[in-house]
Amino acid sequence: MNIVTDNLKADSGKVLYNGVNTRKLGREYRSILGYMPQQQGLYDDFSLNRFLWYMAALKGLKKKEAKLKITGLLDTVNLTDSVHKKLGSFSGGMKQRALIAQALLNDPEILILDEPTAGLDPKERIRIRNFISEIAENKIVIFATHVVSDIEFIAKDILLIKKGELVACDTTPNLLSQIDDKVFEAEISSLELERYQNTYRVSNLFHKDNCVIARIVTENPPSNAKLTRVTPTLEDLYLYVFEDGK
Repeated sequence: MNIVTDNLKADSGKVLYNGVNTRKLGREYRSILGYMPQQQGLYDDFSLNRFLWYMAALKGLKKKEAKLKITGLLDTVNLTDSVHKKLGSFSGGMKQRALIAQALLNDPEILILDEPTAGLDPKERIRIRNFISEIAENKIVIFATHVVSDIEFIAKDILLIKKGELVACDTTPNLLSQIDDKVFEAEISSLELERYQNTYRVSNLFHKDNCVIARIVTENPPSNAKLTRVTPTLEDLYLYVFEDGK
């Protein structure tokens, strides 16, 4: 993220925008960026209103434009009632929403979001996720997350990075097709539970009557269990790619 936003110089490789190295574009490139960092380095003594006006000034917005943007974004991230409260009194989720608002102040062509839904309750996660999907129609949105359910239905392309290496880049349907025959629900006894967790990638467990239903991701399903093949999800794919040795 820091390399893409030009905050960190890369040891190798390059970032291109319209075929031009972003390091050559300099300020011109940064003016089209909106960045929400994962680390919440906010000024606790600032009110939300002061923080957004401060960020608008840094981005070069004129007063009239800044006022319209701030008013609209406060409504978008559901923080209008907290506009005069100090950031230090905000919950983690409220700080996340404040950071999303500042990232959008300059109506960026490229919006980079690092774990934007971390700490949000389900209602706010859905609100922000739907908003991101709406604005992505005319922007490049790069959304880094470990909450894979947040991107399953809104991401055009998904990149999987493991130990610093790009291991996959494709659409959700194409990625899920790779494990289409590798996801099962196994009906097992509670006595078998520990063995299954040690042997297979288990993406979900739930109790049903006198048994346990284990959702497993595997190329070698057990032959002595009642199995039902199920439709894979991105969580299943995540386990398949990132959990080794099972």
